[in-house]
Amino acid sequence: MKTNIAVAAALATVLSVGVSNAVEAASKKKEKCYGISPAGQNDCGNLAGTHSCAGQSTVDNDIGEWRLVPGGTCKELGGYDRKEAKEIFEKMQAKKNS
Repeated sequence: MKTNIAVAAALATVLSVGVSNAVEAASKKKEKCYGISPAGQNDCGNLAGTHSCAGQSTVDNDIGEWRLVPGGTCKELGGYDRKEAKEIFEKMQAKKNS
């Protein structure tokens, strides 16, 4: 009887660890967040296409620059998803060119 209880307890432990690891992995999902990157701290290329590497932004909070942030936190940080950032960027370019 003690063996069955020990086996059941071990199995329950293994299963609960597996579930908690899956939940933890899902919560670590990242998303691109535009407009929140301090100068020199962007995570790769920008919307303007003027560079393609991390750390090359020259202006704080440039709408065309992005950083990876934990999933679901971009709006809380005051940032934009790619679609929103691209719309804002294009409006700024049109205004600049007129």
